[in-house]
Order: sequence, then structure tokens, then C-alpha cells
Amino acid sequence: MKVGKRRAAAALILLILISLSAACGGMKETDVIIAGSTSVQPYAEILAEEYAHLFPEKIVEVQGGGSAAGITAVESGAAQIGMSSRNLKDEELDLWSVEIAKDGLAIIVNPANPVTDLTMEQICDIYDASVVNWSDFGGKDAQIHIITREEGSGTRSAFEDLVMGERRITPKAIVQDSNGAVRQLVADDPYSIGFISLGLVTIGEKPVKALNLDGVIPTRENVINGSYVLFRPFLFVAKTEPEGLAKDFVDYVLSSDGQKILSDEGLIPE
Repeated sequence: MKVGKRRAAAALILLILISLSAACGGMKETDVIIAGSTSVQPYAEILAEEYAHLFPEKIVEVQGGGSAAGITAVESGAAQIGMSSRNLKDEELDLWSVEIAKDGLAIIVNPANPVTDLTMEQICDIYDASVVNWSDFGGKDAQIHIITREEGSGTRSAFEDLVMGERRITPKAIVQDSNGAVRQLVADDPYSIGFISLGLVTIGEKPVKALNLDGVIPTRENVINGSYVLFRPFLFVAKTEPEGLAKDFVDYVLSSDGQKILSDEGLIPE
């Protein structure tokens, strides 16, 4: 399925879910739907929960679907705010957007894997299947199990832009539809490799290990000082500049209280 069709299908699913929620009496016309990136989603859910404590009468519902689906959802009117974990593409620049935080992109392996450091070139070699065995990087004599995100994912788009460049991810890679699913597979498989939001590395029942990149430890401090180069923006996107409750929620997220919540959760606030 082509990316455009994937985006349309994902947006349609979001619209159906929103319609079902409204039909069941769960949503009102005054409520706000936020949809999109599964990387941004857990942080938006925390912000929405805190916002609800302050304003119980105001409902903000957060749904996933991926960055591309979130952008399509706001274009089609299925959601008032979209979430994106990548920069907008040229054809999307007519949309309103604001960066709510930055997030590092972590390359993760199973804790049982003895490899602790890779170069950007080595990561490319793994993901385009130029090199297929961990022994070439000081690991065990075992085939590398490559895990990636689906087409249309903001996390995948960021990885392709920041790491792969003109090279392409092998079609033999195992495709997952969320950061959580990638993390779970890596946590369960000692020979796997994946990429997820840096803020999600320590979140989960089973541990994963974030690899150093060219000798640099993936931490928020190193993202801030520029030594760790894998990071991307977390955006809120809308068809036009938000008004009403949507604007109130965006203002809350950008306030000192909202930014502190994002910082406490491991993101790099604006």
C-alpha cells in the first residue's frame, strides 16, 4: 500500500473511532480530539490528564494513529489537533504548527547484547542489510533482527532523514506500528535492534539498552549540548490556528507548567 493510501486509511480509522465515541455519548461538540504520533501520544495523554484535573468540565481526548494519520486527520477535520514527531513536509507547510518539545531518537538493543556503541555508518549498514551478523560489530555470531516502524510513522521518517539519508531500510525488516511494539520486541529478542523515542527507553516492564552513537551517550543533556545528533521535534498541528478549547489546551502545554511536565517526563522543552 502506498504512503498516501496508508495515510488516508489511518485517518479514516481515526474518523470512525471518533464517530463511535461520539455515538456512545463519550464526546461533545465542545470537546477536543488530538490524534497522531504514537511517540507524542503518551506525553499528550499525561498533559490531557493534568489539564482535566484543572478543568474537569473540559474534555481532551488523545488518540494515536501515527504522524501522517494525525496530519491527515486535521486536514480532513477528524481532529482539531494533530501530533507529529517529524517536521512538516513541503506539501504540509500550509498547516499551522507549533513545536511543544524536542525528543532524542534512541537506537536500542536487548540488554544481553554485548554491543554498546555503533557509528552512524554502521547503523546504516545494519538497516539496509549490508551487514547481517552481530559478530561484525563485536557481538555474538548471530543474525541481526532488524525492527523498524511503518511507512507514515514520524519516528521512521526522522530515522530515515537523520540516519539513512539516501540509503533505504531493507524490506526484510520487521515492521511495527508503535514505539511500544518496537520496544517490546527488542526487550524479548537478544539479537534485535530498533529505534524509539529516547524518552521511552526506560518505560516498560522489561529493559532495553540504548546504544552510544559514535561514542556519545544518548541523553537529554547531550541532545541539548549538541553532541548527540539524533533528535526530532514534537509538533502540534492544526488546519488553522487553534481557537477555543483547542487553543486553551495548546497554551497550557506551552506554559511553564506544561513544559515542566514534559521535562519531568524526559523530553526537552521549548
